[in-house]
Amino acid sequence: MAKDELDILRTARTPKPDAAARDRALSAALTSFDENFATAPQGSADRRRQSSGTRKIWSRIMDRKFLSTPAIASLLVLPVAGYATYYLVNDGPFALRQDTAVQETGGGLLGLNDEKAGEDDRSLAFEPAPASPREEAEIALDSTMSAPPVGTLQTLGGGTRDLRGGANALAKKRYAAPPSPSVVAAPDVMPLPAEDRDRLEAFDTNPVRSALENPVSTFSIDVDTASYAFTRATLKNGALPQADTVRVEEMINYFNYDWPGPQNAETPFNSTITVMPTPWNDHTKLMHVAIKGYDVAPAAEPKSNLVFLIDTSGSMNAPDKLPLLKSAFRLLVERMDGDDTISIVTYAGSAGTVLEPTRGSEKAKILGALDRLGAGGSTAGEAGLREAYRLAQESFVEGGVNRVMLATDGDFNVGQSSDEDLKRLIEAKRRSGVFLSVFGFGRGNYNDQMMQTIAQNGNGTAAYIDTLAEAEKTLVQEASSTLFSIAKDVKIQVEFNPDAVAEYRLIGYETRALKREDFNNDRVDAGDIGSGHAVTAIYEITPKGSPAQMIDDLRYGEAKVDNDAGIANADEYAFVKIRYKLPDEDVSKLIETPVTAANEIDRLGAATDDQRFSVAVAAFGQKLRDADQTADFGYDRILEIATAARGADPFGYRAEFLQLVRLASALDASKR
Repeated sequence: MAKDELDILRTARTPKPDAAARDRALSAALTSFDENFATAPQGSADRRRQSSGTRKIWSRIMDRKFLSTPAIASLLVLPVAGYATYYLVNDGPFALRQDTAVQETGGGLLGLNDEKAGEDDRSLAFEPAPASPREEAEIALDSTMSAPPVGTLQTLGGGTRDLRGGANALAKKRYAAPPSPSVVAAPDVMPLPAEDRDRLEAFDTNPVRSALENPVSTFSIDVDTASYAFTRATLKNGALPQADTVRVEEMINYFNYDWPGPQNAETPFNSTITVMPTPWNDHTKLMHVAIKGYDVAPAAEPKSNLVFLIDTSGSMNAPDKLPLLKSAFRLLVERMDGDDTISIVTYAGSAGTVLEPTRGSEKAKILGALDRLGAGGSTAGEAGLREAYRLAQESFVEGGVNRVMLATDGDFNVGQSSDEDLKRLIEAKRRSGVFLSVFGFGRGNYNDQMMQTIAQNGNGTAAYIDTLAEAEKTLVQEASSTLFSIAKDVKIQVEFNPDAVAEYRLIGYETRALKREDFNNDRVDAGDIGSGHAVTAIYEITPKGSPAQMIDDLRYGEAKVDNDAGIANADEYAFVKIRYKLPDEDVSKLIETPVTAANEIDRLGAATDDQRFSVAVAAFGQKLRDADQTADFGYDRILEIATAARGADPFGYRAEFLQLVRLASALDASKR
């Protein structure tokens, strides 16, 4: 009998290859096995090998002497083989999980929720448990390419493919999709939309200015980070960013720096000014202005009244938009205290309140309201803003954090939709004491220009979230600086001494320039500093008599001194003034600092790691903008400076920067 059955198997025709079966097997294998982090053999959640059960049964049977006869043993070949197949398919790494219930993976709970209420039923979003700082510190950036959102699924060719965002093994470990018959492995790169309708603000790079003709430079500080994240996403999608997407100051200020901070909250920040050699020009110097905000202790953090203003229009129906947005805000909800208040307003064709002001202790209710959101319709952003400000004012907390948190791709097309109209609306609302944060999502329809306008005029900040890891950085790791402002309307004015400085140029801050008279006008809005925020500004200066001088001296412009005292303060390079207001005050305060030879170091290597790393980032931003000053400064030199100054990097952000430099170098070379 056994012989007949074996004959049947031997003569049976091999089944035709099944593409769907192959995809299921491949997906299951990739999901179950991670060569970098798997602790159990063959990627098993069980520490035993998957074949160990079969081997034990077989060995026990074969140990029996009466089964040692081959003829008898052959009778058990097919039953044991069948059992082994059943075991592997149902309990092993190739098991097909048909349920979408919460599955324990990598120490966290990953939920796979079907998006409803008007969304494309094929779009699914994962809701991962937030990574701990220690886990984020393990991020291994092993690839220079990654798909945008972590833990999202995208429909493609009738199927669904796992988009593993972030080029790191930790993201693959924590946010991998549960095996499903419809899930296949995705390439690392998510292609850009066929039609790119991103709206960007065009601006020119700051020019070189004569210290004799224009001795005063005035600008608002900028703690936004949107440009760095957007630039990173573009590079990881295999393209060099457009120049207008690169705001160099946002590149620099993306990173945390250990500048000396103030001792108490009465003086909300401290400034450190250093003059050092310029790495890309031997005949100029850099004047490095570093500001560090007072870091509010967690126990002293004020109560928060937050209104989530969420764009649910049709343009948000993409994996890297609403599904990622919801996962991002879940991270923030999880860290809120029980006494905090959260409201949710959505806007599509019209605006509506999804969640009335709710205490942070009712997390299940808040998360449930988030989960039910779906995308569809046009974009009534103006109505949404008005409703969000109304709710924020209704639950206003005296002495606390009152903030509208707008999450959108920036596509406002119902009601007031021009930048100027929205600017006026935001300016009127900021007087109420409610601040604004703007979080951008997605590509192809991203309105960066509008988001910058309302963030800059609403006592607000702007960030771009392209992965769940970026959401955790912004909303969890840096929550204090994101939410808790310690000073508002912070302006910087620098007067250069033409007797010591021939020329200067401010690196970045083009969109933050102010008129000279705006510095002393307390009605003029400027940027805010959050708890523990670090802000850096860098000037490239040309000393008097340097061969790097680009502007000819004026024939009749030389200052005349009519007394024997000479020019006052002639030993100074510049005089730096910083004006700010405390969050609940309307009258500004002033900090003044002269810059002299005492602030100077004679070589770049004598600067701190943070100073040198920030200079490397500044060089990279200028290189991406194709600035004349860094045209002959190679990516290799940027990489050299940044690598030597990497210093402590617990979350891997600086390591990722090094990869971006290498990637930009390769992409730039391919254009030639």
